[in-house]
Parts: sequence; C-alpha cells; structure tokens
Amino acid sequence: MQSLQNIIKLLDLTEIEQNHYLATSPNEGWQRVYGGQVIGQAMVAASRTVEESRHAHSLHGYFLRAGDTRIPILYKVDRIRDGRSFTTRRVVAIQRGEAIFTLSISFQVEEEGLSHQFPMPKTASPDALVDESELRAEQAKDWPEEFQDSFSSTSPIQMRPVDPQDLMNPAPAPPSQMCWMRTREALPDDQRLHQCVLAYLSDWSLLDTATRPHAISFMQDNVQMASLDHAMWFHRPFRADEWLLYAQDSPAASGARGFNRGLIYNQAGDLVASTTQEGLMRMHSAPRQPVEQP
Repeated sequence: MQSLQNIIKLLDLTEIEQNHYLATSPNEGWQRVYGGQVIGQAMVAASRTVEESRHAHSLHGYFLRAGDTRIPILYKVDRIRDGRSFTTRRVVAIQRGEAIFTLSISFQVEEEGLSHQFPMPKTASPDALVDESELRAEQAKDWPEEFQDSFSSTSPIQMRPVDPQDLMNPAPAPPSQMCWMRTREALPDDQRLHQCVLAYLSDWSLLDTATRPHAISFMQDNVQMASLDHAMWFHRPFRADEWLLYAQDSPAASGARGFNRGLIYNQAGDLVASTTQEGLMRMHSAPRQPVEQP
C-alpha cells in the first residue's frame, strides 16, 4: 500500500496548461482506479483555480468509465462562476480522449450563520477497536492466494470498523455500519488538503453498506460493483489526521443499484461532513469477466 507521503504526492497535480492538470495512479495490482482518488484529484484541480480564502462546501460527481491505473489522468477545469460569496467549478477527468469522471464543486467564503446538527451516535471509541489492516491480514490467511498480497501490508489510512465483516465470507447484517478513520501520519495545516484527503477516504467503505443485508462482497466472483456517483457536503473545519467517525446506512437497493448515506463526526461530536453515493451491485449467475465500465 502507499505511504501517506505518496497519497499527498498523488494529490499534488502537475499543471500542464491553464485549467489543465495531469495526475498518475499508484500501481497496487488493481485494474480500476480507486474512486476516492479521482474525487480527491478533481477537487485539487478545481481548488487550484479558486482563491485560498474560499473552501469547498459541496461536490457532486459521476463515475462514467473505469479509470485505467496504467496511464495518466487529465483533469480539465471549467470556471463556471466567480461570485461574491460562491465560486463554482466543473471538472472533467479524461483518459484516452474520453471522460471517465465529472465533478461539479462549489466553494464559499467563510460566513457565520444558524447552526444545528444530528447528534453523533454512541459507539465504541477507536482505542477499543482493532485496526482494519490487522483484521484483513488475519482474514486473508484463509483467502485465495491472488487476494492475499493486496491486504498483507499496512495502509496509510487507519480504519477501525465497529462491526467488521470478512470480505470473502460476509454474513447477513443490517444495512448500516460505523467506522473510525484518519491518516496514520500528521498532515500539513491546510484545510483544503484535509478536505481532499477526506474525499479520498469517504469512498473507502460507503458502497459496502448496501451489500451487508445480502451477504455479498466485491471480492466474490459473481458480484460486480462500481461507484456510479458521489456527493459530499462540508459543514465545519476538521482534520483528516484526527479520528473521525463515519456513520453509514443504506436506505434502499433496487435496479442493480445500492443507495448509501454517510455522516462524518469528529471526536468532539461535531458533524463535519455528509456523503451520499449510489453504486452498481450486479449479480451474475456465473463468475464475472473483467469489464471496462458498468
């Protein structure tokens, strides 16, 4: 797995022309580009065109094609609007001349206003839970050999699930889950970077929530899964290198799609961000073959 510095480097795009940025993907044995990576990189590209006093407050993205980890991704930014309080950008991620992802993102100047939130759910503290990397390494001992290497090393992202499942042999469970998450190392004091890293983190487990009632997993040969869209709202400043509780649920699944929601709290109980995502959950009667897109 990547080191934290490699993730930061991954989010440090190369400007090749005004409003055009180039990025690469890590080679970790997966054919598809991780969705959270594309979201984070698209956020960075948009942020590069916005004055530093404004921060992202919402984003809406659509995954159009599977990203190829072997070739760079071109991010093209359209400067839709620069208002007195809000700034709007549209980003298109391109490979081989075709769009693989689109993102609409809005930035806002800091303002005071009315405030309320849902309370943070009561759950075990992160210190009382086992790190996901330890759980996966132990579970992987009984998995097929081709999956073992992918889960045998430590991730730069710390995840501590409250109710973990075995990805290869899941049991039926309610359509909800919670986990604590943070980066393993300290990040620079840059709120935009923390937002981009949280966007990267937010795609880590969200779609899995819809699989829990059906006892299926993306690692099973007859299951095809892919993120279709992703939306996120940032409510309050936070640090992605401090523990954040990710409370997720899946209100519905139909039409080979699963719908998921997430609320993200800091340890003080402040709701700092919210997410939604719909993903493909397609069942095959026979082991699936590799596909380029949903």
